[in-house]
Amino acid sequence: MNTTCYDEIHVENLEIFAHHGVFPEENRLGQKFLISLTMYVDARPAGKADCLEQSVHYGEVSSFMTAYMHEHTYQLIEAAAEHLAEELLLRYPLLKGVTLELKKPWAPVGLPLETVSVKITRFWHTAYLGLGSNMGDKKGYLDQAVKVLDEIRGCRVEKVSSYLVTEPYGGVEQDDFLNACLMLRTFLPPRELLDRMHEIEQAAHRERTIRWGPRTLDLDILMYDDEILETEELVIPHVEMHLRDFVLKPLCEIAPNKRHPIYHKTIAQLAAEVCKD
Repeated sequence: MNTTCYDEIHVENLEIFAHHGVFPEENRLGQKFLISLTMYVDARPAGKADCLEQSVHYGEVSSFMTAYMHEHTYQLIEAAAEHLAEELLLRYPLLKGVTLELKKPWAPVGLPLETVSVKITRFWHTAYLGLGSNMGDKKGYLDQAVKVLDEIRGCRVEKVSSYLVTEPYGGVEQDDFLNACLMLRTFLPPRELLDRMHEIEQAAHRERTIRWGPRTLDLDILMYDDEILETEELVIPHVEMHLRDFVLKPLCEIAPNKRHPIYHKTIAQLAAEVCKD
């Protein structure tokens, strides 16, 4: 994520007395922590209007972080930082992302040091997903997938295409598919998002026995921001999305001007090429 695209609001070394640590006495007695926070925002609307409602109130944010650190206990400062960053993103809709550094000045390591800290950066991302079903209650499976995705912590369904009836792909004789695409706002990294999607498929009794065979529910990550990723488990953008009309047609409904990060053509351009063929 290119942080230079955003303006920044800083909170430096907010002092909090809280109960976090691996040792029982740390949880019981407590100790001092320092939080430094960078909030990535679009500050121009607030700056032009001179209106606090169009910005993120750093005083409220500081009070929230203080209360959160008081009310929760974690063994690791990594866990405290991770959960606090997520809560900030969920609580303040104007935040595009945060960089949070949690410092532990009194870390019990038995050596002279000034502080121990963990620093993380977390952002909202935009993912485009493909959905398909050609068994049983096809519409019901797609409707349920959209609903569950929107209920996952750190996921918000922003747009959903219409449902498109398409012929099966891959040469296996089977019923027609019902396909759709959706735009998802998420702070889950791609691998975690894929895991959640597999859980949704499993809940729909998806079986992976025949390649391109019939399935109750098929969920794919088509694009994730402009990221290009290739691992054994996951390839982004989806390797064949630019060739499939049943992906490009519904995707064109919700993101016609989104550019493919490899081919650098818009979804509308790719859809026109595939449909022409």
